[in-house]
Amino acid sequence: MAISRRLLSDDEHVVVSTRTHVKALLLPAVWLILLAAVAGFVASYAGGQAGRAKPLLVGVIWLLALAVAVKLVFAPFLRWLTTTYTVTNRRLITRTGILSRRGHDIPLPRINDVAYEHGLVDRMFGCGTLVISDASDRGSVVLHDIPHVEQVHLQISDLLYGDRPDEEARRLDDGT
Repeated sequence: MAISRRLLSDDEHVVVSTRTHVKALLLPAVWLILLAAVAGFVASYAGGQAGRAKPLLVGVIWLLALAVAVKLVFAPFLRWLTTTYTVTNRRLITRTGILSRRGHDIPLPRINDVAYEHGLVDRMFGCGTLVISDASDRGSVVLHDIPHVEQVHLQISDLLYGDRPDEEARRLDDGT
């Protein structure tokens, strides 16, 4: 899952490497179960009297079920499998794509704000949405269903702001 070492600079190292939470596969799993049940029922009903199956009709039913499964089940699974989010000590790297790959890199100095959101369901699954605002006209990058989003948020904040809070507290205590 980690990004290839050859795509990193000499002094760059991976801090966080993840993909979308497996929660993203729940709906495709439900579709697969429903599709198999409906196709099985229709295929058995189309079999006719006394169990004599009409092979062509049953084959067409299962081919249609397969075509729908490709769209509703296999494509989301491949999208989940091929999408990665990597944070290094220098940039945020997103890579996605099944047949053609698409990537987006944001240098850490261009990131203005990092926030996270997670509702009740996200909290139950231990994931959330990471919102990264950068200094571009695009606005912000929204990464949905990030596992352990609070820890990822903290690690990115540490990279961005380093020891600034401690330095400021020290200066305030010293009166400088």
